[in-house]
Amino acid sequence: MLRILRNSVFGLVFLSTLLGAAPPASAAYPDRPVHWLIGFSAGGPVDIVARIMAQWLTDRLGQQFIVENRTGSGGNIAAAAAIASPPDGYTLLFVAPNNAISTSLYKKLPFDFLRDTVPVASIMQLTNMLVVSNAFPAKTVQEFIDYCKANPGKISFASSGNGTSVHMSAELFKVMSKCDMVHVPYRGSAIAFPDIISNKVQLIFDNLPSAMEQAKGGNVRALGVTSPQRWPSVPDVPAIAETLPGFESVGFYGISAPKGTPQDVIETLNKAVNEALKDPKLVARLTETGGIPKPMTPAEFGKLVTGETEKWRKVVEFAGVSVD
Repeated sequence: MLRILRNSVFGLVFLSTLLGAAPPASAAYPDRPVHWLIGFSAGGPVDIVARIMAQWLTDRLGQQFIVENRTGSGGNIAAAAAIASPPDGYTLLFVAPNNAISTSLYKKLPFDFLRDTVPVASIMQLTNMLVVSNAFPAKTVQEFIDYCKANPGKISFASSGNGTSVHMSAELFKVMSKCDMVHVPYRGSAIAFPDIISNKVQLIFDNLPSAMEQAKGGNVRALGVTSPQRWPSVPDVPAIAETLPGFESVGFYGISAPKGTPQDVIETLNKAVNEALKDPKLVARLTETGGIPKPMTPAEFGKLVTGETEKWRKVVEFAGVSVD
């Protein structure tokens, strides 16, 4: 899988380290457009939330925040590009569970996410949702498990890429339920849904924003959420843990920057994001996607990412999966 991470991209990571940190940012930051890299395709859950926040930051800070989709390898192409960028605050990275998962899932990453980035701000917490094709016979989690065990190896699940929470939620489910399913990775869940709707692939444990939209539109059937209890925005959808005790996969969205980014830039961005998360209109939009706003200081967000990295390391070991 890592062959798609071009050597030229990764070389820049180390070149930027050798060149040293960029000069401190201007006190007028931002005085030009800011590029915000996300590792998944347009129209997916990460993209939806990023564009909501980017528009708010554009309006508040007076410079355009440009969302750039750098898809591939479970978000690692975007991470590599962000790490290789000058640490001046003008290239940011959308951070999600995939970044925490990749640290242990990918065996040959030429960067260390915790070492090579600095935390900026937390945006929200969210769950994943198990949705299936309307043509799939199961209508409950228990029916799904029973069908899967009766048809081992005949069910395939989509993901938004190796190392995403969408992928690892399914791997955890496979181990805990003893279901034999085939993984079909895509470069984002938005790309996967046409195949799920047509039943070429039977299911996905997608981030709630896009899964909920597809389920409400009648395109797929929701069976359960991956949070330990029912999620506030979809109270009629049971938690998978109600059928499979102990099952849990709750994610986070936030912002990080290349190591060496000036502290005043980090503080400016953190303050702006936290102000956004107090804006009733923006909070309403995030709530519509199924997220729960979670403002934090940079230190608090860094502690969260470190904790999530350790949590997912244990899940990766438990599930017995890896990517070379």
